[in-house]
Amino acid sequence: MKKGDYLSTILRSKKTVFSFKDIVLLWGDSGNAARVRLNYYLRNNSLYHIRQGLYAKDKDYDKRELATRIYTPAYISFETVSGFSGLTFQYYSQIFVASYLTREIEIDNQKYSFRKIKNTVLTNKAGIENRGEYLIASKERAFLDIMYINKDYYFDNLIGIDWDKVFEILPIYNNKRMMKKVKEIFINFKNQES
Repeated sequence: MKKGDYLSTILRSKKTVFSFKDIVLLWGDSGNAARVRLNYYLRNNSLYHIRQGLYAKDKDYDKRELATRIYTPAYISFETVSGFSGLTFQYYSQIFVASYLTREIEIDNQKYSFRKIKNTVLTNKAGIENRGEYLIASKERAFLDIMYINKDYYFDNLIGIDWDKVFEILPIYNNKRMMKKVKEIFINFKNQES
């Protein structure tokens, strides 16, 4: 790779957030050479340092992409998805992420709320959509993730839920309490509908 091609390789990428490992792979460099080159681009403000081990083309990086890159594996879910899909009417400015740990962090005035889900659920792709550079739960998967974390949760609007998908995804949680509660919500919803 020629001297000027290193930065342009990153700038041409569809990604907006890069780990150090991503950069090493893009450049085909050894770790030490990539670190020296990366530090040069950071000093000259050609790249933006988000936090340790994560970098961006500039400050206009995709916050959802970052949310799933901080702790991996991860996908966007919970109130973030239920809010924009109309299941709940409450607005949350933070981004809720399913992960292997529970943490609250803030980066560049954006709050990220990570909620722990057991590994067998976290790594199961049922109801997970690939949006190119990040993964996000379908509204059915987000509904189930919320039910998994919360014993009692009120949803404002369940009209858009595809119940066949809900019951197709439900077994991955392997949780009897949750299965009982979801069936109860479904029966109440159907009774209100008729």
